[in-house]
Amino acid sequence: MDNQYENNNVPQNNPDNNLAIAALVCGILGIVGSFIPGVRYFTTVLAILGVVFGVKAKKEALPGQAGMATAGLVLGIIGCAFAVVGVICAVCALAAIGTIANSALYF
Repeated sequence: MDNQYENNNVPQNNPDNNLAIAALVCGILGIVGSFIPGVRYFTTVLAILGVVFGVKAKKEALPGQAGMATAGLVLGIIGCAFAVVGVICAVCALAAIGTIANSALYF
């Protein structure tokens, strides 16, 4: 009988990859939420947590098993960048509206 798992050569997963999963989920939610104007400010926190969890999970990962932690870290960084760009756009839009409103008073 030819069994490929006969000699216990089953690939073992890191049982402590919960931080990597948390980093990945927080990074994904940070990116998705950064496109929704009212939710952007709350998901920025998730993106930051994705970066923190990703760094910590990469440090604790076994050799060759840091892929999910790296993905969470990268998605968290991208989510933070999108959030910063969104906040800058919101501030610029409010400044433009204020300028238009101010000039309309003296028109």
